[in-house]
Amino acid sequence: MVYLLKFGASWILPPGIFILACFGLAVYIWRRNRDHRAAKILAGITVVFYLLCTGMVADRFMGWLESAYEPPAHPQGDVIVLLGGGALKDVPDVDGMGTLCSYPANRMLTAVRLQRQLGVPILLSGGEVYRDTGNEAEISRRILLSLGVPDDKILVENKSINTTQNAQFSTKIMKEEGLSEPILVTSAFHMKRSVIDFEKQGMTVTPYPADYQVARNPVFHYNKLRPQAGALQNNVLVLQEILRTFVSRYLE
Repeated sequence: MVYLLKFGASWILPPGIFILACFGLAVYIWRRNRDHRAAKILAGITVVFYLLCTGMVADRFMGWLESAYEPPAHPQGDVIVLLGGGALKDVPDVDGMGTLCSYPANRMLTAVRLQRQLGVPILLSGGEVYRDTGNEAEISRRILLSLGVPDDKILVENKSINTTQNAQFSTKIMKEEGLSEPILVTSAFHMKRSVIDFEKQGMTVTPYPADYQVARNPVFHYNKLRPQAGALQNNVLVLQEILRTFVSRYLE
């Protein structure tokens, strides 16, 4: 009953209500207009939009993107490069103001555990993208210190505002510090593009994907056919990464 209620509720909330409205409009146009092309086009767009809103499609698309690299069983390197991915500067945290968004927070969990295992420094990369987001690297540094990472094991790159600059500015710091074997930690969906950007700077990295969004072997359930904003977000994220990877590889 719980799953059935979830399935039904998804059709009276966005985006489900909009899918029903568009489908209803397509039926109305079909019945009132002898030229059925407009109704067919609208119905086709509605079906595509519906599929992009389903967990079934999101699991496949995101899973494909996240499988580009496997975390190495025995990672080796002389520095862990942790890429930022969003922060908020004016919200309270345990030991100060400013906190990380979910993507970089999950990445940090992996980076801290790797640092404790390997004993190498963590290079934080990420600046202040917008005036209300806060400086990602500085916020991350405060959190790392509170988690017990020694100050002399933290390097900070706090100027970059995108992945290309993450790679440019981090590579510069690594060369200045004599570091040449970076372990790159970022979200699994973000790893393919990140590796390309570092390679274009002449830096070979060991990818260590983190922050997985979907299960490796998803199991079908009829609720994965209900329209969900989260599924749409994941599918848009995949399409965004495909576009940005193309730009990184061929246009930058």
